[in-house]
Amino acid sequence: MNDISQEQKFGFVALIGEPNAGKSTLMNNIVGTKVSIVSPKAQTTRTRVLAVAIEGQSQIAFVDTPGIFEADKKNNLERAIVASAWEGMADAEIVAVLVDVSKKIGGATKLILDRLRTEGSSKKRYILILNKIDRIKRQALLDISMKLNAEYDFEATFMLSALKGSGVQDLVSYLASSVPVSPWHYPEDHLTDMPMRLMAAEVTREKLFKLLHQEIPYALTVETEKWEDFDDGSLKIDQTIFINREAHKKIILGKGGSMIKKVGQQSREELEKIFDVKIHLKLFVKVSEAWMDDEDRFNLWGLSPQAK
Repeated sequence: MNDISQEQKFGFVALIGEPNAGKSTLMNNIVGTKVSIVSPKAQTTRTRVLAVAIEGQSQIAFVDTPGIFEADKKNNLERAIVASAWEGMADAEIVAVLVDVSKKIGGATKLILDRLRTEGSSKKRYILILNKIDRIKRQALLDISMKLNAEYDFEATFMLSALKGSGVQDLVSYLASSVPVSPWHYPEDHLTDMPMRLMAAEVTREKLFKLLHQEIPYALTVETEKWEDFDDGSLKIDQTIFINREAHKKIILGKGGSMIKKVGQQSREELEKIFDVKIHLKLFVKVSEAWMDDEDRFNLWGLSPQAK
């Protein structure tokens, strides 16, 4: 009888691209549950998120990286985020470049392709994923595919809608057949390496961005301050929302506390689905003008404040 471990395959797949290209949506779709937050606001993903999917005898570890953009050299957080994105593909056997075809292809995509041409490794496999194809005419889609493949010689190109799921299975099947023969690195029921406290904070940050997309800027963060398990199986979570301006605190709280109550309700409902327990969630808002330069927060997200 053949040893089944000899048939197993495993590999890391890094998802890279501009902000809002659909990396987190695609990864959540493949895994079948939320492991990375999604919002209309650019730069929502701040750190690498790993999610594990199984297809047949293949275990695929997806690395969802922050969107790549031209970081402000004076902004420590922006530099650390972009550095994290590049580092996310370091150990990957396959690098998937996601492009949102529903909008004009930006300079960050050109920056990515330029870097692949100059620093790409012959030991890696590079594929192109054209996302949001339901929002573009077929001929325009084909033109984009030809243009990008002319700029970089991708091994394969996939056209899909991460949100609707069309074309996603073809991508997963390809990746499952492409990762190398290797024992699985994670238990069969392992979904993500994100700590539960960080995931809970990220869910609340997602709700803030979705409910206050126009009113609140990028400069906010959420931290899980307390985490208490009760005997009845329920969970108490205290979180603090840090913003850098007093005016933003009033917006988050809302008239009579209406907005913070809505954020808390939506976050609690989402967390109960993820953790499958009853959640008692308390939210606090604190003004901290210098939170973006606090190195302790970089460490919480796995970012380096000395990133270049």
